[in-house]
Amino acid sequence: MSGLHKAILLVAGLALAACSDARWDDANGGAGGTGGAGFGGDGSLSDPTSPAYFREAVGDRVLFAVDQSSISPEAQGILAGQARWLNANMAYNVTIEGHADEQGTREYNLALGARRANAAREYLISQGVAGNRIQVVSYGKERPLEICSEESCYAQNRRAVTVLAGGVVS
Repeated sequence: MSGLHKAILLVAGLALAACSDARWDDANGGAGGTGGAGFGGDGSLSDPTSPAYFREAVGDRVLFAVDQSSISPEAQGILAGQARWLNANMAYNVTIEGHADEQGTREYNLALGARRANAAREYLISQGVAGNRIQVVSYGKERPLEICSEESCYAQNRRAVTVLAGGVVS
């Protein structure tokens, strides 16, 4: 293969990579901005079976108090809605991502994120969602939504996010 052909392939590959929207934040539904669906479209808010509806109407995240992994009454309401949606949409599995704010060591925050993700998992299971449909992962303080040393930022980073996987190919 000539140098020109290699250069063309390299430029084409870089151009495709530039089109990727693989962000680490979960503001758009996790890495890749697909709502974790892993397939073509995200659906619309008017479609109650779509990942977009799940994220926006049901709610894909719950927040936690400082150094806590207990489910608040507000979080119970969100998780109960997630459970109803998941029980009605059996084609979807989920990964619950546990997160922490920047305070504390990396190891402590990974463990805290895991406790938060597992607390959300256990709540979903208590609401009838099959445990084999739920995976958990902890990112600790490694994927903040907000970066500042104020409580308003810390509060947004203390979360568990339910990311959908599976569903119907669009």
